[in-house]
Amino acid sequence: MPPPRWGDAPLWYARCMAKTIVQKIWDQHVVSQDEGAPAILAIDLHLIHEVTSPQAFTGLRTRGLKVRRPDKTVATADHSIPTTPRNLPIADEMAATQVKQLETNCNEFGIPLHGWESPNQGIVHVIGPELGLTQPGATIVCGDSHTATHGAFGALAFGIGTSEVEMVLATQCLLQRTPKTYLVRVDGKLQKGVSAKDIILALIARIGVGGGTGHVFEYAGEAIRALSMEERMTICNMSIEGGARAGLVAPDETTFAYLKGRPHAPQGAAWDEAVARWKQLPSDPGATYDKEIVIDANTLEPMVTYGTNPGMGLPISGSVPDPATESDPASARALTRALEYMDLTAGQSILNQPVNTVFIGSCTNGRISDLRIAAAVLKGKHVASGVRVMVVPGSADVKRQAEREGLDTIFRDAGADWREAGCSMCIAMNGDQLAPGEYAISTSNRNFEGRQGKGGRTFLASPLTAAATALNGRITDPRTLA
Repeated sequence: MPPPRWGDAPLWYARCMAKTIVQKIWDQHVVSQDEGAPAILAIDLHLIHEVTSPQAFTGLRTRGLKVRRPDKTVATADHSIPTTPRNLPIADEMAATQVKQLETNCNEFGIPLHGWESPNQGIVHVIGPELGLTQPGATIVCGDSHTATHGAFGALAFGIGTSEVEMVLATQCLLQRTPKTYLVRVDGKLQKGVSAKDIILALIARIGVGGGTGHVFEYAGEAIRALSMEERMTICNMSIEGGARAGLVAPDETTFAYLKGRPHAPQGAAWDEAVARWKQLPSDPGATYDKEIVIDANTLEPMVTYGTNPGMGLPISGSVPDPATESDPASARALTRALEYMDLTAGQSILNQPVNTVFIGSCTNGRISDLRIAAAVLKGKHVASGVRVMVVPGSADVKRQAEREGLDTIFRDAGADWREAGCSMCIAMNGDQLAPGEYAISTSNRNFEGRQGKGGRTFLASPLTAAATALNGRITDPRTLA
């Protein structure tokens, strides 16, 4: 920023002092940092699950270390746990071993576990907010790439690797380099049939899977403020798919209303004190960002991916792009490979593409509001002949709530399969997967080759689009439903 002219100094200095929410949280958690080196960052909440934690605990045992703050560590079984009835044993031997080892590790090191029989079991990024563990201004890590979900509450939350899981278990700190900031402002209002999932898919289609590399997205604007907490979680969840380290939304009254009264949220006078602190977190007027982008919500359509990464997405009224129009040879080769894998033709409409399976669930869209949307579409109707529809709640609590509301009956009557809570087909676990060559429309977050089963082909979309597609067995624009 250039030096001020005479008379402009107060404004200039105010802008120099202004901070983004990311900078505020970062500064509050830096324990130590040498110039040019990563910072030692204090971690408020460490979430763990059965897949990325076993080696970390082995490392602790090898080095004779304890868990530094078991009170700030919470575990759940979600990735490897089957979504079939819980009175049945886990058929997959590796999955069973992982779940059992998590129980052993948590018992030995004194870590609270929401496991196989817990009423609070569920996908780690669903139960954290449900229990009030996820709070504004916190630093939150997990050995899972979609930890940015928790940023919906104004937290700095990101995924870490197994060696970093061990570091946090041992020290409650982490080495991290200061991220850059990226303002994503979504102006206007979403039209009927367009949802939070469509916002994030539109962003990633626009900037690409590497557009946010090295940055933390801050989502702002009229359209973001109008979203519920669960919708904000959907958007933050997929920040990593745009290359960002994390993504967040500044806390507001919607945030506070969601958190109030939850089991781990502050109570009484402590609640009032916490809210007063949280209200100081939003970015200051005049704060500057390393990058900015503006999206007009009024113009957005339902989005669907067509390729093999989440950046290969297009409006549902669009056509599959032609590799010949790509100016970059590497991009042209990648697109050619993706279309070959998906068995799609350049120029074809994405509408009416047949699907074999519909998956409604995951840490992106497995919350109660997602299930309500899908149930509203399917109520009184039946899924297309030959189409398998799997509905997997994101947590045991979501499952109970859905059953209290009768959503499970709506799904079953429509011909859908109602499951137990877990990651399920999002990562093709315990037989919840596609066969080679099968197509799925999925509310999950990744469409990589083989992500939902070896040789399986995935279209990512919102719960609304997925449910509409289930009725016709072909990709369907939800705006056309009566």
